[in-house]
Amino acid sequence: MTTKRVVIVGGGPVGATLALTLQHHGVPVTMLEAREKGAAYQDQRALALSYGSRRILEKLGVWDNLDAQATAINTIHISQRGSLGRSLLKAQEHDLPALGYVLSYGALTRALDEVLAQFNDLEIVYQAEAKHIEPGVDVATVEFAHQGQSQKLASPLLVLADGGRSLGDIPGIQRETKMYGHDALVSKVKTELPHKHIAYERFTPMGPVALLPNGQDFSLVWTGKAEEVEKIMQLDDAEFLRQLHQHFGDRVGQFLAVEKRITFPLKLSYLNPVTAGHLVVIGNAAQTMHPVAGQGFNVGLRDAYELAQQIAQTAPEAWGQPAMMQAYQAGRKNDTKRGLMFTDFLVNLFSNDIVGVSALRGTSLGVMDLLKPIKSRLVGKMSFGSRG
Repeated sequence: MTTKRVVIVGGGPVGATLALTLQHHGVPVTMLEAREKGAAYQDQRALALSYGSRRILEKLGVWDNLDAQATAINTIHISQRGSLGRSLLKAQEHDLPALGYVLSYGALTRALDEVLAQFNDLEIVYQAEAKHIEPGVDVATVEFAHQGQSQKLASPLLVLADGGRSLGDIPGIQRETKMYGHDALVSKVKTELPHKHIAYERFTPMGPVALLPNGQDFSLVWTGKAEEVEKIMQLDDAEFLRQLHQHFGDRVGQFLAVEKRITFPLKLSYLNPVTAGHLVVIGNAAQTMHPVAGQGFNVGLRDAYELAQQIAQTAPEAWGQPAMMQAYQAGRKNDTKRGLMFTDFLVNLFSNDIVGVSALRGTSLGVMDLLKPIKSRLVGKMSFGSRG
């Protein structure tokens, strides 16, 4: 079956943001989502949203449904273990209501779905699992399983936004991957002292560790070599909390409780290019970043929003044509490349303990705290990407 609608594979936050932005522009959309409707609403995984992402969600009419569920980050405390140097980024110093926000994947998915339900020119097919993607000269095609049957849908513009689960091998698209040999352990922890809307980024020889205010507690991201993370993963809760306190320090007092822990390997990965014949790949399907600077999801959200602008500015008969694809890639290249380079730079700079370098890094953090132009530029990049 061939449709003249934009077809989006993946109904998570990035795919839903693209669909919603297109609906605001009057562009008809079909979205294929592998899960049942509402299946993600109870997903408590923490997402770190930049202020720029909040602005996008405000424009789309979504933020009002999220404001009460999001925990604001008003200050970011950056430090290095074993050093007195530290830097503080404060929202009020940069005329921002917050530097970022933490909320659950489920809350964001629900809020997007609630606003999407207000539009009529949107077809959502749930429990539609993509099996094969095929770019082409005139259309791109997705083969998917739905209600026990195999179906095909062809469109002049097919957008893959499902995290890459259905990407497979596509001629002309290469994936570059750098494995860090590190894993991330994520969980939620209760602390003795309140967070006061402060996020902590602490660099250690083992790897970065972050605490993000989330409700009354903190979301934890603890990184290190895969074998080191596996060892702390096996600890009972009491010993885990003791070692976390030893590793992180006293800034939030004692760690009192920890929720379920999960781990995943850390890598830098990106597609080159992100387009093929009438196919565009966005979000985590197009690039995966180390979580050290909280950029990955926000870059994906900007992918969706800016692709929608490009589609809306293009006549339907030119969707997926080379000129449109090149314009989108040119517009996103700097943001994606700089996000990848920035996070990779931070990991390489702060995750080793070479003699002399450690002291220099600590001093640099202290100096940065005195230089407002550098801090303003950093906040701008964190909030708005390459446009910051």
